[in-house]
Amino acid sequence: MNAPAIQAQALRVARGGREVIAGLDLTVPAGHWTSIVGPNGAGKTTLLQALACLLPSQGRVLWQDREASSLSPRERARQVAWLGQGEGGGEDLRAYDLVMLARLPYQAWLASPSASDLAAVHDAMRRTGSWECRERPLGQLSGGERQRVLLARALAVQAPVLLMDEPLAHVDPPHQADWLGLVRAHVRAGGTALTVLHELNLALQADAMVILHEGRMVHQGACTDAATHRALERVFDQRIAVQSVGPTWVALPVAGLR
Repeated sequence: MNAPAIQAQALRVARGGREVIAGLDLTVPAGHWTSIVGPNGAGKTTLLQALACLLPSQGRVLWQDREASSLSPRERARQVAWLGQGEGGGEDLRAYDLVMLARLPYQAWLASPSASDLAAVHDAMRRTGSWECRERPLGQLSGGERQRVLLARALAVQAPVLLMDEPLAHVDPPHQADWLGLVRAHVRAGGTALTVLHELNLALQADAMVILHEGRMVHQGACTDAATHRALERVFDQRIAVQSVGPTWVALPVAGLR
């Protein structure tokens, strides 16, 4: 059996003197897409940042059974690709150059991009629909275009694990569908995806769901399980109802059902 992609053991994170993640244990299976959901202030972004080793924390974070903190920066950058909220670079930086930054973990110091680097960037930008933006500076991109460029950067790393925090901000529905296809393709190829999403209907299309509330995990289970649906409804104070629409599950506002 493959080792879990990521594990957290007794994970605690404090921000501004306040404990945001409170002794959380989590196992993220390899080769699956897991979504993290919860109400505002639940600690979703903080948890993802801690799992990516971007925040100081207490407890243990393991990547494929290895202490993440023991890995070199180059090893970490090759194993986990990160897409955070509101990221980017200098406003004058070309979109193509931003995506090429993803290939730095594979390059020698001051070396020119290799054929593999060029191919990875081209493929990622084509797949995300951002190739046409490649010569434009970030400051001239719309919010949706910038987000697709950032997704291309994450994909260009070609890491086995994708960690994405609100990757669909400013992204229109057709490109949301494209994103969904990219995540599923990554998982079919043996990769792992862990995403924080406010879009519950998209989050329910993952393989599994982690539900947070006040810094604690209140449920982890398959997105098709009734127990997951009931836990999701509870954490949102019964303001939503999870129902089946054909082969998929959707979260509907309760007010809209009356």
